[in-house]
Amino acid sequence: MTRAALPTQQRDSEISVQGSVSTVSGETLLPDRELNQLLDIFPLPIRQALVRLPNLNELIEAVLDLGRPPEARFPDDFVFLADTNITHEDLAHVSSRLSDFGADNRAGIEQTLHRISAIRNRSGKIVGITCRVGRAVYGTVDIVLDVVRSGKSICLLGPPGVGKTTLLRECARTLAEDRKRVVVVDTSNEIAGDGDVPHPGIGHARRMQVADPALQHHVMIEAVENHMPQVIVIDEIGTEAEAMAARTIAERGVQLIGTAHGRTLENILMNPTLSDLVGGVGTVTLSDEEARRRGTRKTVLERKAPPTFDVLIEINDRNRLSIYQDVGGIVDALLRGYHPQPEVRQRTPTGDVSIVQRAGPVPRQAAAHDAEYALTPAADAESVQRELAIFPYGVSRNKIERAINNLGVAAGIARKWDDADVVLALKTLERKESDKLRSIASENVPIYSVKTNTTAQIMTALKDIFNLPSIDAEEVALREASEAIYKVLLDNRPVELSPQTSYVRRLQHQLAEQHRVQSRSTGLEPNRRVLYYRGPELPMTGASA
Repeated sequence: MTRAALPTQQRDSEISVQGSVSTVSGETLLPDRELNQLLDIFPLPIRQALVRLPNLNELIEAVLDLGRPPEARFPDDFVFLADTNITHEDLAHVSSRLSDFGADNRAGIEQTLHRISAIRNRSGKIVGITCRVGRAVYGTVDIVLDVVRSGKSICLLGPPGVGKTTLLRECARTLAEDRKRVVVVDTSNEIAGDGDVPHPGIGHARRMQVADPALQHHVMIEAVENHMPQVIVIDEIGTEAEAMAARTIAERGVQLIGTAHGRTLENILMNPTLSDLVGGVGTVTLSDEEARRRGTRKTVLERKAPPTFDVLIEINDRNRLSIYQDVGGIVDALLRGYHPQPEVRQRTPTGDVSIVQRAGPVPRQAAAHDAEYALTPAADAESVQRELAIFPYGVSRNKIERAINNLGVAAGIARKWDDADVVLALKTLERKESDKLRSIASENVPIYSVKTNTTAQIMTALKDIFNLPSIDAEEVALREASEAIYKVLLDNRPVELSPQTSYVRRLQHQLAEQHRVQSRSTGLEPNRRVLYYRGPELPMTGASA
């Protein structure tokens, strides 16, 4: 039914509850055209029931489930729209007025921001539809406008329906109006609407659509390599591949603004898939002296790398945000047991923005550290010595860096041997006495060798280089466990540890539990050992527990 064919009273009812495109301080959130396009997809009785709602401008979504009455849902309540249940014909009526559902079971209405999601049965037939109302609410970015324009990469967190995508859309529009090159990677057409022409809500920003949600990380990299953006806007970073793509973008000097699954910074920090966005967490075994100085146990958690995002914003509700400006320092503080105070901003009923809580100072012991230099967070400036430059000859750079981080020594990787203070070579290569090694030896550069290319062997060599005390068996076992957890999370393949005593195995099981990795003991004494893995239970082999 067209708009002209509607009864006059019904048209007036629609007009009375909707005005023009809204700003934050306004009461209306959708233009008539977009609202009517959403109402047009419903069967007539449901449409009429929606129009009669006095608070239609607050509608979040309409839900149609087979065999149940249709519902209209609001921020804190819901109402039934009819006494009769939804039929297959009702669902087919709605589906026929939409674009095709994609691999993520989402569809849309062209030139609008509405998102329609399908629920299917085991045979693939649609048995439920969620019609989410999309709103381009101009002005929502005012509460964090200074942060957005700072050029820092920003991660938005918050529960569903709190306005993450709306704020993301406003960030894209505002930065595009500032004459920056903005590219929106729109996985489900939720940011810039359905159809080939993006919604005006993103302003002059460009939009790249994603054919398959599993390819989102490829499109993110393609956007940087092909279209020279200054800003990338991405919604719902949820996989390890997307987290790695986000880090790649941030390290190329592009401002990244995105959302991630989670309500708080702690949620991201403890999520093994997404923790890399805030620097990642690794287990480090401290020396006796360092453990005494810190007043902690010898095995502690520390941030592994600089965070992908410089700023993290928790969206508490539509008018209240918590802002963490120094993500690296905040993560370090959380791992030390502190709870830094974020800056809290709130929008008042008059539309003004007020700061209701100032950011608290980050504890000095937990000041942000740069993982590249493997310095402890509490190191004083005068106590930091020049790094020892190590040139790897046939030895893995990544394993050297991991060993450096585990031991907490001031060392780094030299790109050229003539810049190195020492050379770390594989023993089999050293025996061959290559021309390069002879040239290095002639320059009086010390050469240390390792039997095998493992982190444990490299740590032993570093212990000799830095004249560190010997490492006990328990520490070696826990470091081996930490490396195994890293491999399991990276490659998703099981890793078996060396045989250990029951006490050490218990510590290794506890370490796996901290990182949400599955573990079990296998084998018979004295060769009983721990196996790390992810996913479903592995087949039982030998004696296991």
